Amino acid sequence: MKLYAGIDLHSTNSYLAIIDAEGKRIFKEKLPNDLPTITDRLTLYSGVLQGAVVESTYNWYWLVDGLMAAGFAVHLANPVAIQKYSGLKHADDKHDAFWLAEMLRLNILPTGFIYPKEERPIRDLLRKRSHLVRLRTSLLTSLQNIICRNHGFKLKTDDIKCLSDNRVAPLLSSNEDLAMAGQASKEAIDALTRQINAIESFIEKRLKLKEAYRHLLSIPGVGRVLGLTIMLETGPIERFGDVGNYASYCRAVSSKWTSNGKTKGKGNKKNGNKYLSWAFSEAAELARRFDDQARTFYNRKLNKTNFMIAHAALAHKLARAAYYIMRDQVPFQPEKFT
Repeated sequence: MKLYAGIDLHSTNSYLAIIDAEGKRIFKEKLPNDLPTITDRLTLYSGVLQGAVVESTYNWYWLVDGLMAAGFAVHLANPVAIQKYSGLKHADDKHDAFWLAEMLRLNILPTGFIYPKEERPIRDLLRKRSHLVRLRTSLLTSLQNIICRNHGFKLKTDDIKCLSDNRVAPLLSSNEDLAMAGQASKEAIDALTRQINAIESFIEKRLKLKEAYRHLLSIPGVGRVLGLTIMLETGPIERFGDVGNYASYCRAVSSKWTSNGKTKGKGNKKNGNKYLSWAFSEAAELARRFDDQARTFYNRKLNKTNFMIAHAALAHKLARAAYYIMRDQVPFQPEKFT
């Protein structure tokens, strides 16, 4: 006898469903998000349970890790690739849980990568740095706009971020309201800058590029932070079948549907890893500025189209180069770049 389990995971509860090899429904129950409770239910069928499916929601870590530690074969379902019959008149958590189990039984379950538990915290810490950088950028832009509106020029970003000297206060000191706005922005920016610097220092002490990824720093535009981001977000390069799969995962390919040469809509542009997308976009901008070959490639594209497409084309090139560098463990080869 073979059984298959599906777990529809939510923020406060989970729906557990179990079917047999013929698709017959054996068990169903709505459970609180309590690992011992869920484990106890699955243990009742541990001798014949072939696997348990958990959907890749934002909070899957605790459940997948706990079930794997308890010895269950766990599959992480990719929700973007899962399709249900569009003609269904009714669907709920129970149906979703049974559908997960059914796909596992039929061997048609689209799965996601279960990132190694021991490396997940340092990856998430690097993601927190990215979050803080975005917050700081929004504050920088707002403060630059205030200065530009009142003085007619744009203060450089490095001048605003300077921790040793407040170059903002003298520009807004003539008006009490503007001075208060400038002080609030400057103090928030300085606090974020200190936190970003602390995270970078902590990560550099704790983590270095692995042997298979050591040549990432040879890519134009890729420094230590981007190199670590690419390494941690990529994970084992072997999980990507070819360079096209990796470029797609980096959101570096176009998303559109065509038929007979005509556009028939667009796909989900958010498929893939947003952190890798950001990393290669940043690398493309830095490469365009400081690398002659990358700038030549960018300008050639720019002469035929607009700057956004030219930038995306350069990011796509860098993503493809990174794939081969990680797969073959070779340094960046300029002669193959273009």
